[in-house]
Amino acid sequence: MLDTNLKTQLKAYLERLTRPVQLILTPDDSDKSREMQTLLSEIAELSDKISIAEDADPALRRPSFAVTSPGHDIGIRFAGIPMGHEFTSLVLALLQAGGHPPKADVGVIEQIRAIDQEMLFEVYISLSCQNCPEVVQSLNLMAVLNPKIRAVMIDGALFQSEVEQREIMAVPTVFLNGQVFGQGRMTVEEILAKLDSSAGSKAAEKLNEKAPYDVLIVGGGPAGAAAAIYAARKGIRTGIVAERFGGQTLDTMAIENFISVQETEGPKFAVALEQHVKAYDVDIMNLQRAEKLTQQDGLHQVQLVSGATLKAKAVILATGARWREMNVPGEKEYRNRGVAYCPHCDGPLFKGKRVAVVGGGNSGVEAAIDLAGIVQHVTLLEFADQLKADAVLQRKLHSLPNVTVITNAPTTEVHGDGKKVNAISYEDRVSGSLNKVELEGVFVQIGLVPNTEWLKGTLELSRHGEIQTNAHGQTSVPGVFAAGDVTTVPYKQIVIAVGEGAKSALGAFDYLIRQ
Repeated sequence: MLDTNLKTQLKAYLERLTRPVQLILTPDDSDKSREMQTLLSEIAELSDKISIAEDADPALRRPSFAVTSPGHDIGIRFAGIPMGHEFTSLVLALLQAGGHPPKADVGVIEQIRAIDQEMLFEVYISLSCQNCPEVVQSLNLMAVLNPKIRAVMIDGALFQSEVEQREIMAVPTVFLNGQVFGQGRMTVEEILAKLDSSAGSKAAEKLNEKAPYDVLIVGGGPAGAAAAIYAARKGIRTGIVAERFGGQTLDTMAIENFISVQETEGPKFAVALEQHVKAYDVDIMNLQRAEKLTQQDGLHQVQLVSGATLKAKAVILATGARWREMNVPGEKEYRNRGVAYCPHCDGPLFKGKRVAVVGGGNSGVEAAIDLAGIVQHVTLLEFADQLKADAVLQRKLHSLPNVTVITNAPTTEVHGDGKKVNAISYEDRVSGSLNKVELEGVFVQIGLVPNTEWLKGTLELSRHGEIQTNAHGQTSVPGVFAAGDVTTVPYKQIVIAVGEGAKSALGAFDYLIRQ
């Protein structure tokens, strides 16, 4: 299963093992079980510290395998073959079970070890989901450090009966001791914060104690990261506060147009951004959402949802954008219960089913093409009288036998049975008739909306809610700059956001030295 190049790389990593690792297989008579056996055998051949055993416990999922170390109580299990995006999760589990120290903050490690109750985490994933590995790796880390914690990765495509029984329609979905704990991307810090209700107030107290910054960047995507690096290189006190470091790139499957990087994946790009920022003297404050921007005593103040307030002489707003919602009846009610926004992540959960894609731009057409290879049938609904996607994508779309394209078709409602989606309605703009399509999933791909609700009435916004800036990134408020997808700058691209972030930092520095 592992090619020669991958074996060579893995063998080099496994040389870091300091103690034995045991892979305990719980097999059945399926082809997937035999594939799992092959994978484990190939891994064991790469290190004399790795051995394989079998466990016939009927209570365990089949096929699955545990990663542990003799004499150490480590509760990591993979119910599925962790290839694709999850291969890194497997490698890290091997290293950590084998004694290699995890790359985690000392405070985080102490928090994990302090947990004093039995916890079984089950995380349902798809191997094509770029958001799932961080959750799997976070839970595995907790299971390595604390013997009271168990973590199981479950491939939803392999255990479809469980997915249907538990009504899972979005990944990653995490259960704790049998109850839904959370959905979507979560860092280990976010997981610990959910477990400790007092964590938010403790973090707010520490943030309130911080001295004013020369430049404070709000937002941790490409624009915010570039702004932080350029500001720090000027030798001024720089801070960056973000709801989630990496921004939209965390939800991006493939990046093939960032100059000098021929091809990468969004989460990998986000990690590279953070590592680059950490190479400079930048105070990074993650998992914090801004809710108000004010001025007092000559300083700009950014109030956070946690209750903390950060102060700075200049502020750079780089809060980015998010998926635009349809705002029709049923959308919010059935979000993550059939209504989805990431076809790469959630598509495998709809294998063999009928779905709709709303949106005829590049993202919508690409989603329809990807889904057509998984689902039974795709209905693409576009409001305008023709698709807006590139011609090459449209040709590919129209060549697929299980795709129906309907234009002049604004979505009017998402229907469900109270538990999950079962249909979508649209209006025929030509005849005025209402039509209903029975299906099991709806993927919304209708563009982005800027994250500026918290800034209304504070500075000048466009009619689309984007921040108005001048050629230097300056907003209508002196000392407040903005960059990236949150602004009126056209063409929402990563490479453009990076450039705008750098420009705004240079503009802020020029502003500071002239005060």
